[in-house]
Amino acid sequence: MTTSLRPFGRALCAMVTPFAPSGELDVDGARTLARHLVDEGCDGLVLNGTSGESPTTTDAEKTALVEAVCAEVGDRAHIVAGVGSADTRHTLALARAAEHAGAYGLLVVTPYYSRPPQADVEAHFLRIADAVGVPLMLYDIPARTGTRIEPATLIRLAAHPRVAAVKDCAYDLAGSSKVIARTSLAYYSGCEELNLPLYAVGGAGFVSTVANVAPGPLRAVLDAYDRGADSPAYGTDGRAGSVRAHQRVLPLAEAMMASGLPGAVSAKALLGRLGLPGGTVREPLRPAGRGAVDGLLEVYGELMGAAVR
Repeated sequence: MTTSLRPFGRALCAMVTPFAPSGELDVDGARTLARHLVDEGCDGLVLNGTSGESPTTTDAEKTALVEAVCAEVGDRAHIVAGVGSADTRHTLALARAAEHAGAYGLLVVTPYYSRPPQADVEAHFLRIADAVGVPLMLYDIPARTGTRIEPATLIRLAAHPRVAAVKDCAYDLAGSSKVIARTSLAYYSGCEELNLPLYAVGGAGFVSTVANVAPGPLRAVLDAYDRGADSPAYGTDGRAGSVRAHQRVLPLAEAMMASGLPGAVSAKALLGRLGLPGGTVREPLRPAGRGAVDGLLEVYGELMGAAVR
């Protein structure tokens, strides 16, 4: 369990992994992008997740990325390294390497494809928590892994001193609310459409792919909610500003995350047109076509209030 309501901050970006035109890791680009995201309001960066194309980066590339980003912004933001895999031994190796590279915390996904029972899921997470000295964020995304981290399992895992948080993509607000009420686990929304609903029932913030290109508008949702909570001037309608801010972000979130393109593809397409590092994607992913990019730019421009070409 954790002693902090927000052990990794509030506004976390699931950062893409920049690649050079040759397809190699762009370390300088990663430094530049990380610096930009923190300057724009991200107080945490999650590296080597799905948006970071972790299935197609090598262990050495993952370590190099963590080292570079920690060196660049580790004094200003919480750097969380994705270390999940379907193999407990491999996850342990990645976790130790990320900790050694300077990561503040680790994102550990449920072992995928093999669909282990809950007792085995619990044992997997405990093995990682026992092996490292940094806090863990457990990643509950059953649509991708095939296995839920059940609320009862999370409640038991919360007793471990290094199990600090959950990245929640389970689409079960009732279950999440139950765990929040019974533990001190910090809940981070991993689905932009649930950023505000989860925050309203006690969540800690978000881990967002959309934050690669719109960190300010996403953070504004949380800022507006907190102002409503703290200021009597907002009266009984104090949350209306946060609702409006949330609704403004939803079209971009839908365009990037629910229009058929993987988040890494849509984020890199926009980053490229914004003049920021991102680069190509690795196969089996393919770059977005011109029509898709134009559509993304239109929605992005509507959110940001300026046309982008």
